[in-house]
Amino acid sequence: MSKPYPTIIAGLRSPSEMVGGIVYFGRMLDKIRLHSEGKLPEDWSAMVGDSHAGSFDSRCCSFLHIDYADLAAETIKGGSDEEMLEWAFAKGCKPGAEEIEVWNGFMMKRGWRDAASQRVKERLKEIGLEPDTVATMFEFMDLDEGRR
Repeated sequence: MSKPYPTIIAGLRSPSEMVGGIVYFGRMLDKIRLHSEGKLPEDWSAMVGDSHAGSFDSRCCSFLHIDYADLAAETIKGGSDEEMLEWAFAKGCKPGAEEIEVWNGFMMKRGWRDAASQRVKERLKEIGLEPDTVATMFEFMDLDEGRR
């Protein structure tokens, strides 16, 4: 049985959109804000945060050397994306340009010829699409959320 497709969530940006030159961070902030307002689908709640090793939220927090719960608490207080990123840099670390380039490249290609390739195929099957429709998780998210 297929999941509903596409999954349109108002206020949730593409994982490719950057904040301060860093992919995914803005999407994670969107998820925090939407979750706190009860606007994420129920089945998404289990995947919000860093409780799943290897999740994009977990990887992003690890990259910035911050705790997800601390970021969530700070984000819910208010503030712009840029202010949240500056907070993350102050509490964790501020990666250099080359580290950001490696991060962005890794994240944007996740699922293409790597350990996550099978997961991309599984997610495509869940929504009733052919396994070669897209190659990466970012492409899948954009497709599944009606941006492709």
